[in-house]
Amino acid sequence: MPVTLKNPAEQAQMREAGRLAAEVLDMIGAHVQPGVTTEELDRLCHEHIVNVQQAVPANLNYRGFPKTICASVNHVVCHGIPGDKRLKDGDIINIDVTVIRNGFHGDTSRMYTVGKPSVQAQRLIDVCFEGMWRGIRVVAPGQRLGDIGHAIQTYVEEQGFSVVREYCGHGIGRIYHEDPQVLHYGQPGS
Repeated sequence: MPVTLKNPAEQAQMREAGRLAAEVLDMIGAHVQPGVTTEELDRLCHEHIVNVQQAVPANLNYRGFPKTICASVNHVVCHGIPGDKRLKDGDIINIDVTVIRNGFHGDTSRMYTVGKPSVQAQRLIDVCFEGMWRGIRVVAPGQRLGDIGHAIQTYVEEQGFSVVREYCGHGIGRIYHEDPQVLHYGQPGS
């Protein structure tokens, strides 16, 4: 699939969808507490998207996915399905949400700590966050996708971690997952 260029009006629509997705993550943070289930977090996000934002939760029924959010607890890399699992002190959870507004998708995720995380979990969070910013700082006209992936991979591996190669970042717009694929590893200049 070719990369779909967006005009300024479409870019504005994408920013609005992205803002709404980020707003969901701001809203749900206060609810990420010991004892809450991932199902309850899903319900709260769904109600906010549908009733407050008057938008569409893109994950729900996307390729059979049964929920509004992905709730990936501890060792789950991504796409965790909310259910009756109760969060406990020390857990970490990534919540991934995608909102559709006026035909455009806004897709984002955030890592939360439940109470006080272990030193290892906090280090993982910090390295991932910095790795993301290392990749973002490379983005500029004339840069290549391999440069972004290389920046992420180099930093993460220097810190003693590895990157997940089975999943990646992606383009977005009227289609949920558009080209280009943005890998978290790569060769400079590729």
